[in-house]
Amino acid sequence: MADFGSFRSAAVELGYTQSAISHQVAELERALGASLFTRPGGRGAVALTRAGEAAYLHARRAFTELHALDASVQATLRGERTVVRVGVFQTAAAELLPAALTVLREEWPGVEVVLSETDDDPRLIDWLADGRLDLALTINQEPDDRVEVIRLYDDPWVVLTRRDSELAAVERPSFELLDGEDVVAWTSRWEIQGLLEEAWRRRGIKPRVVYRTDDNLALQRLVAAGLGHACIGRLAAERAIDPSLTWLAPPDVLLPRTVALCHPRGRDLADAARALSAALRAQFGR
Repeated sequence: MADFGSFRSAAVELGYTQSAISHQVAELERALGASLFTRPGGRGAVALTRAGEAAYLHARRAFTELHALDASVQATLRGERTVVRVGVFQTAAAELLPAALTVLREEWPGVEVVLSETDDDPRLIDWLADGRLDLALTINQEPDDRVEVIRLYDDPWVVLTRRDSELAAVERPSFELLDGEDVVAWTSRWEIQGLLEEAWRRRGIKPRVVYRTDDNLALQRLVAAGLGHACIGRLAAERAIDPSLTWLAPPDVLLPRTVALCHPRGRDLADAARALSAALRAQFGR
């Protein structure tokens, strides 16, 4: 009715008599205890009341879920695999997703998950909005009307160093310890590295950047080799790949670093994508 504008048009489109449509609407209104349509009479188009608008939104969601259920069942019968596409940054792929993917596999054993590295890619929001990505894990994501941003946790900057370095022996760690020291950094194309270096400058910290890399594993290997210290997120530092590495946690915040889960707005997620989202949020009590 809301889509067709009249009882007559809805009856023709759906293959029912007009009286049958009227009866079904009246039964629904009686069950809900509210009038769902204004009926001007004559050739005037019917319109939703405020209660009708609320019911319409729920009905659309219900129809979407039914279509998704049917598509999922039919795909299973045809032997097709469900695909979930997730935008990630390197630490998310290595440290955040494995536990959630284990949960997902228990519920959706046949699902295929495609992880795409989207660090600082300006097209990320567009990809979520148009369906090329189902979910994304991001750092310091700016608000956008096209996506819902769900904060998962704060991952503050820490100093990564060797256990036998002079920095590791300091009782009161601070970022100022990096002043004049050799450091391994991310490449300048990463916006967050530029912001980090601006934060250093504001505090008068002048480290010597001797190596730059796009790869988290390479950065840790360079630090483990004694070629410099590094500033990285605490989660990556806690799970450093080399036992020779340790990390220092200064008490102050050098620069905010918040990890968030992003969903597209206005587009219903497939069941498997919703299940992965729920597993990630449960991991952090969200």
